[in-house]
Amino acid sequence: MVLLFGMIPGGPEMLVILMIVVLLFGANKLPQLARSSGQAIGEFRKGREEIERDIQEAASGESDTSGVTQLEPSVEETRV
Repeated sequence: MVLLFGMIPGGPEMLVILMIVVLLFGANKLPQLARSSGQAIGEFRKGREEIERDIQEAASGESDTSGVTQLEPSVEETRV
């Protein structure tokens, strides 16, 4: 199977990558980096689900019109 970006790194390659990450960020920063990455992934998923829900609502014709402002004045407002 040919991948677009080459082969997926195996065990020894992953160890080298992990060592480079530890050298760059330090062992104390790794938990903080992992936590912030997890939070970012969670926010991305929430945003994606919200967009998918909005698209499904728009496709089914169920839209919330409570926030729509009235563009044309009513008959009572035009009488002076």
